[in-house]
Amino acid sequence: MSEIRAKEKQEVQRTAESTRNVPIYIPDVDIYETNDALVVVADIPGVSPENVDIDLRDDTLTIRATVDLYGGNERPVLTEYEMGDYYRQFTLGRLIDQSKIEASMKDGVLTLILPKVEKAKPRKIMVKAV
Repeated sequence: MSEIRAKEKQEVQRTAESTRNVPIYIPDVDIYETNDALVVVADIPGVSPENVDIDLRDDTLTIRATVDLYGGNERPVLTEYEMGDYYRQFTLGRLIDQSKIEASMKDGVLTLILPKVEKAKPRKIMVKAV
């Protein structure tokens, strides 16, 4: 029987200064493939959909997500869950139809559908009798 352990959040090492004084984490993702697309599922708890920025430039897909921190009157007494922003980048290959990428979010989980270009989709070739 294996021991169950919580995975620690991995913080991004900043190369530039930030205007927000919060840590930036690398969100955990699962990537799976269907016949028509690659699907990226990213955990970004505490982020509302309007605070997610997805940018595609020069074959690089960038996910940035900003967490709304505590309200003005709240003061943390005990915090076991570290809050912070999220940042992750992916380089896309030629198999992805970049013009058709879709994103949706539910309950702190971001789902990206990266459709394959037609030539990359598997297809059955019929054999004709001659």
